[in-house]
Amino acid sequence: MLLIVEPRGQRAQRSDAEGRALYQRMLDYSAQLKTRGVLRASQSLLADTEGVRVKVREGKLRLLDGPFSESKEMVGGYFIVDCATREEAVAIAGEIPAAEWATVEVREFGPCFA
Repeated sequence: MLLIVEPRGQRAQRSDAEGRALYQRMLDYSAQLKTRGVLRASQSLLADTEGVRVKVREGKLRLLDGPFSESKEMVGGYFIVDCATREEAVAIAGEIPAAEWATVEVREFGPCFA
């Protein structure tokens, strides 16, 4: 999984035209990955101002509406790619247009106890 981790508030600093142009670059790149046969899924996420964090502690449900002030960054989207090696995933991550304005975190699927 390639997580797009971007600075909070960065989107608000762009004009509508700038935001749409960057989004189109991401859509175009997704199409390239699909053509290459490695893309399994991708999606952009709304800003964390639209999110909610859910916890259950001592049997009680606790909700925290965004934005999450303790965070300097937010997950802005993701790609799920099918790669034979870590190196291939890293190479794909380096091609993602968002790597120019955000950080792309490469994570492998696996059990959480490992």
